[in-house]
Amino acid sequence: MARIVPDDWKSLEATGAAARERETLALLEKALPADYTVYHGVHWTRLNQTFSVFGEADFVIVSPAGRVMIIEQKTGFLRETPKGLVKVYLQTERNVAIALAHTIESLHRRFTAAFGAGTYFIEELLYCPDHIVKDAAIAGVNPARIVDATRRDRLAAVIREALPEDEPRLACASKIHHFLADELALTPDTSALVGQAGTLVTRLAGGLATWARRLEFAPFRLRVIGTAGSGKTQLAVQVMKDAVAGGQRPLYVCFNRPLADHIARVAPPEAKVANYHQLCDWIARDAGRAPDFESAHVFEQLEQVFAATPIEPRWQFDVLIVDEGQDFQQPWVASLERLLRPGGAWWWLEDPLQNLYMREPVTLPGWTTLKETTNYRSPRDILDYLREVLGPAAPLAAALASGSPFDGSEVSLSVYDEAQAPESAIDASKRAITHALSLGFRKQDIAVLSFRGREGSALTALDHLGPHRLRSFTGKYDLFGNPEYREGDVLFESIYRFKGQAAPCVIFTEIDFDAFDERSARKLFVGATRATMKLIVVASQRAARHLQQRDGKAA
Repeated sequence: MARIVPDDWKSLEATGAAARERETLALLEKALPADYTVYHGVHWTRLNQTFSVFGEADFVIVSPAGRVMIIEQKTGFLRETPKGLVKVYLQTERNVAIALAHTIESLHRRFTAAFGAGTYFIEELLYCPDHIVKDAAIAGVNPARIVDATRRDRLAAVIREALPEDEPRLACASKIHHFLADELALTPDTSALVGQAGTLVTRLAGGLATWARRLEFAPFRLRVIGTAGSGKTQLAVQVMKDAVAGGQRPLYVCFNRPLADHIARVAPPEAKVANYHQLCDWIARDAGRAPDFESAHVFEQLEQVFAATPIEPRWQFDVLIVDEGQDFQQPWVASLERLLRPGGAWWWLEDPLQNLYMREPVTLPGWTTLKETTNYRSPRDILDYLREVLGPAAPLAAALASGSPFDGSEVSLSVYDEAQAPESAIDASKRAITHALSLGFRKQDIAVLSFRGREGSALTALDHLGPHRLRSFTGKYDLFGNPEYREGDVLFESIYRFKGQAAPCVIFTEIDFDAFDERSARKLFVGATRATMKLIVVASQRAARHLQQRDGKAA
């Protein structure tokens, strides 16, 4: 069996042209001997929906001797015109021979620069498994190098004839493999893929929002226990949209203020969105009891005032959505229930693995429970890593399933000396940002999250990490109650404030613990599952001993 690079193509659920190229990969793997290598672009079809390694090339075959063949695969219908063979794309036509010639010419230039003229050999092949070439003379490609529908069962044989396995090995053979592997790794434009990856993950995670809303029972009391990235946010937003469309008043209440601010930006403007203490504040002020935010016990006072304040009809809603329910306290349930109109629907969304305050789960007698253990947000290898390192400290993680289309993100582990903290942790975080930028992430794609709270983090007071300006919460709110942030390019937050949110690249820093207990395991889970494409872990030496994967690789 031939060697396929990248090698995780079998796990992809490809459609359309990607599915046909996946079929070709399976054929090549089986039909070519083990000393042949096939480089392909199918690895990235789930991100940018294009399938090329270089230009129009779908596959690059390297023989045991180091001879190279560029294969362009054209599926579906082709047209033979006086100017050559063309493929129709929507309203445009592309000349197959010209496109292949451009690819060959480009690769010749790059090989010559890398290895020297005359030191290598490049062959070409056109593979059109659905089309019969009637007039090879006008196809624009050497007829011997055309494998059409009449010869598709000879694809591997044609490759082996053009790339003999018993010819002398070229001096540049090993360099060619390094060149192709490096180029393939650089093929994806990370910054361009971020938005597309977000769109794809959003679509996949939308399943919960689709079928959970089809449930009907009375009274409607639904407790959704869903893991990180399962689609709880999409569900909440869609429920609010449904309510507004039906002429109803929805109220969304969560625990963290940053999550409430985020939801307010994506929810319909008619919906009321607040975190719990913000809601308490509104009702207290409406009753003429303005809170004293200078008091050290202001939050407890807000809770007491809310619980004791009679609820006016204007503070009652048709649909009530509680998010981050794992962080809510039992007395709050009764306080919130008064905001629901008779016959109203109440949704309760939570994730026990994100219970960082180690609170007992609230009891909701008589409620219907729905569980979702599939994470669509985080790349599959991040979930694999978490299952391995969390272990007995967080047994719930063992049941998690990955629904992400992404894999091979290669979790990175950077170690700092806790004896030299905080300076060593700050320096390691700087290096992590540099690493993220080198991978192609933009500064706005990066979130630096501290394992410690805002008050305990050495990064909280910083305006910069090296040359990078940090955008971070100042701890203050403006006259309208909006949080004030320092101006910057790279976001810095604690994991407590960043729950419910996500970023393409997460640098999870200041991870330090003596013993890996359940609380540390949950904090690791929360921070790691914020990443949608890349996770960089920055940990102390003592923490890193536990966070290292068992196979010895840096995570």
